[in-house]
Amino acid sequence: MLISVIIPTLNEEKYISSLLNFLIHHPQKDQFEVIVVDGNSQDQTGEIVKSYNVPLYFSNQRSRALQMNEGAKHATGRVFYFVHADVQLISSFVDDISETVNGGIASGCYRFCFDRPPNPLLHINGFFTRFPYKWCRGGDQTLFITKKAFEKIGGFDGRYVIMEDYDLLDRLEEENISFKVLSKSVKVSARKYEANSYLKVQLANLRAMKMYKRGDSPEEIKKFYTRALN
Repeated sequence: MLISVIIPTLNEEKYISSLLNFLIHHPQKDQFEVIVVDGNSQDQTGEIVKSYNVPLYFSNQRSRALQMNEGAKHATGRVFYFVHADVQLISSFVDDISETVNGGIASGCYRFCFDRPPNPLLHINGFFTRFPYKWCRGGDQTLFITKKAFEKIGGFDGRYVIMEDYDLLDRLEEENISFKVLSKSVKVSARKYEANSYLKVQLANLRAMKMYKRGDSPEEIKKFYTRALN
């Protein structure tokens, strides 16, 4: 089973090398392909990706949803694995995902923990990612989904610049597509919490979720979120 690792990037020169170095030196690299889709970065992200001889595509808009959809267009794998550039993956991800999909589960994600928590409360955030509730989910947990299921729900909704992962999870549920949270944790960057206080991030996330749930437009949610956080 070929897995397509799809990475959306925007000004990720600080993180992308670590992720690509991990992937190109992975002992099972013949069982997955790597695709990077950039949102017209203003730093050296593109040059770094090219230096690893990894396929690089571009999106006309800075939208993670559109970038991931673009990556899916070029993917040849049976399973799409969407990974943020600042995540540290589990070395067993090929076996984990293959075993899960071969067992009849069409989509899923990992738990997460933070790479260098500036606040011990972040341990609580990570702890709750083990539970099967949508409010415990997020794109940082790395999402895998079969090509068949992805196409059935129409991919990511390109209108969403944030909350695109929750919208996709809602549509997976509507279509009764199976989802599983794997019992291992990827490491995610705490950079958002380093640039903002813990409380500020949590309140912004809570309000964005409330806006999404009550049907506010993606544009309104984006406007609020970009204004609320650094």
